[in-house]
Amino acid sequence: MTGHHRGRRVRAGLAAATAGVILTSCGIGEGFEGEPELSDGDVTISFNWWGADARTQMTLEAIELFEEEYPNIDVEPQYADWTGYWDRLATMTAAGEMPDVSQFDQLYLAAYAERGALLDLGRVSEFLDTSALGDELLDSGRVRGDLYAVPTGGTANGILINTSLFAEYGVELPDVETWTWDDLTRVAVELTEASDGEVHGISPFGSDSFSLTVWARQHGGQLFNDEGELVLDPEILASYWEQELAFIDSGASPSVAQLSETQGLPLDQGDLVTGKTAMGFIPAGQFNAYQAAAPDFDLRLADWPTNPDTEEGYQYLKPSMYWATSSTTQHPAESALLIDFLVNDPRVGEIFGLDRGEPGNPEFREIIEPTLDESSRRALAFTNQITQEVGPTPPITPAGASDIETLLTRYNQRVQFGDASPREAAEDLINELNDSIRAAS
Repeated sequence: MTGHHRGRRVRAGLAAATAGVILTSCGIGEGFEGEPELSDGDVTISFNWWGADARTQMTLEAIELFEEEYPNIDVEPQYADWTGYWDRLATMTAAGEMPDVSQFDQLYLAAYAERGALLDLGRVSEFLDTSALGDELLDSGRVRGDLYAVPTGGTANGILINTSLFAEYGVELPDVETWTWDDLTRVAVELTEASDGEVHGISPFGSDSFSLTVWARQHGGQLFNDEGELVLDPEILASYWEQELAFIDSGASPSVAQLSETQGLPLDQGDLVTGKTAMGFIPAGQFNAYQAAAPDFDLRLADWPTNPDTEEGYQYLKPSMYWATSSTTQHPAESALLIDFLVNDPRVGEIFGLDRGEPGNPEFREIIEPTLDESSRRALAFTNQITQEVGPTPPITPAGASDIETLLTRYNQRVQFGDASPREAAEDLINELNDSIRAAS
């Protein structure tokens, strides 16, 4: 298990435990009573996000514009990288010091919302206009019917294709508009053989809940229901890993030993960037990062293969991230104004570009499109195409299930090394995840 995934498990536990502490010690819901109102005097609100330095500089620029628009509101920035973000947020929340506005991830949204740590944004709708966002995307910010977070945007799951490698080894790609899973496997094997094993055709999935969700939807299932229950059919999870093993056994993908060596590597050191594999499953929002890390390769995105029995509407827009407000904020109206500014002011769209995913606000997409480089335009065009075909937004990860990717990694390794059959591992993972969800309820 990588350090990254161990950290995720710790953060998930902290988030859940923290919320429990809040309920008993910090007076959740005591942030304000009655109707929220804007203050006549000077107000300071805190704003918390994760990301690299480039994101921080963009966000600081947006804050400056907001403060110019609302001179009596001072925004106190707080930021960290992903690794430390959730630990710190859990600690601050437990101490009753949760920032007024925070950047959130789908994995942790329900855990915080269900324990009363987040503000129901319906209470501040006078100051927060979400009408520009589509209902499917906006629904991803709802927990048990109430809106607790506003998505910054959404991204689809696609297959990254290194067309340079296919050209180099003389392997012709099938029509990716109509390809099947057999087509994908065949062409991946062809490339492996054409390169004498120097390059493998595809990096398989296995530990990613995003791709697992798309796989489940292709097969008529889903991970969770609206009541926060795990409803994943073990046969669907087993078939997901069986497809991975089929890639490995056929030579379409690297061997188990090779995959183990690259587990947890940063993006710029992974096989897709170094040219050791020619295709892989990625969130479309990461396409630009892959192309920037591999400037000598010509990359493109394609939709998943399908079979005749594939369910329609299997694709969906996964929220890139969210904006949420603490339930203990003393300034709910001002906090809502900040979120409104971030999701509606065109200048913010220009500043952020695709940094926080393909924007949920269509006006933002129109504004930034002429300024994008070729790889960014490809990513945006792919998401726009998929948007026409998406099905209903799946329920978000419930409290207690935030470490699903940690479990997927652990059980996937057992499957890869033959320590458990796909069906055995699927049943064990589902049992363990169910225990965790019940413990959090």
